[in-house]
Amino acid sequence: MNVSIIGLGQTEVKEMWETSIRHLAWYAIEAALDDAHISKVGALFVGNMLSGELSQQNHLGALVADFAGMRGIEAVTVEAADASGGMALRQAILAVKSGLVETALAVGVEKMTDQTGSAVTSAMAYGLDADYEAMQGLTMAGMGALLMRRYMFEHGVGVADFAGFSVNAHANGAANPLAMFRNRIKPERFASAPVVADPVNLFDMAPAADGAAAVIVTSRERAMDMVPQPVEIIGSAAATDTVALHDRQDILRLRAAEISAQKALAQAGLTPNDIDLFELHDSFTVLAALSLEAAGFAARGEGWQLARDGAIGRNGRIPISTFGGLKARGNPMGATGMYQIVEVARQLRGLAGDCQVADAKIGMAQNLGTSGATAVTHILRAAQ
Repeated sequence: MNVSIIGLGQTEVKEMWETSIRHLAWYAIEAALDDAHISKVGALFVGNMLSGELSQQNHLGALVADFAGMRGIEAVTVEAADASGGMALRQAILAVKSGLVETALAVGVEKMTDQTGSAVTSAMAYGLDADYEAMQGLTMAGMGALLMRRYMFEHGVGVADFAGFSVNAHANGAANPLAMFRNRIKPERFASAPVVADPVNLFDMAPAADGAAAVIVTSRERAMDMVPQPVEIIGSAAATDTVALHDRQDILRLRAAEISAQKALAQAGLTPNDIDLFELHDSFTVLAALSLEAAGFAARGEGWQLARDGAIGRNGRIPISTFGGLKARGNPMGATGMYQIVEVARQLRGLAGDCQVADAKIGMAQNLGTSGATAVTHILRAAQ
């Protein structure tokens, strides 16, 4: 059974001090239901990473279902670190493909601002290996620094060589009214930004934020009768790698991202050359380079060159971060994967406004958990 998207919803990505996590999820769900012209679904999957640690609220499946007026339906929280959003959609797809659920809703939601400072830094480290990384003081920024330093050493590149990723993201984010940061970055300013965890600087990493995004899926046959612009999901795959970096034979090979991309492409009967845009997980610029390599868009050690050469722009060979990516749109952790799907679907519907990639027909989204211990890849196609 083929599965299609019939409803999209998202909120702004920003600091929402006075909005509860249940309200945030509901805003995205309401928009998706309105977009699909329906009032109920058969199952709800809530992607979230840190509600227990930062909002003192677990059991989001039942909580959100109740608040959204869906009391009684099957609902569950899906956690896979910052790949939780993409994994929630994966579960919704499997539910529909099983034939046991006719219409499923996946929502990613995260409230990063219920606490501040070291509390947020510590909570984000929950996605690392507690015994061998977090307990020793490693943070998410520290993890990004280890990867970036090794990449620079092995491939002979400098900090300034990563500038193109952030420059592109902010140029696209400037055209996205829902983005957290709508300012542009000059290439010459990139390398001089304040250092967060050497060599990672402020322009290398995505800002943590609040946000929610939702997608409604059903069978392709039903979708064609329900909405004028369904978007087909023609590839969906998830894979895992070691959580701790030191357990990997090669820390510069995102093996889970590679496996999930290969499986999704095989399901779709496509190659990377067939993809019109790629929403990747640019929580750090080095992860953008590594993701391009893992997904087959660049050879090992050459992902950064796509940014240098302008190949990742909206008019380039493989546009990425078309609404600003995690870097400019913002990174609401467990919701990020759902934002990626909404953004690809909007591109394929031709409803991306000033962020539109011309003639976009097929898009890929890849959501990573921390350093790639989990990877979820989806390939979407405009309805034919």
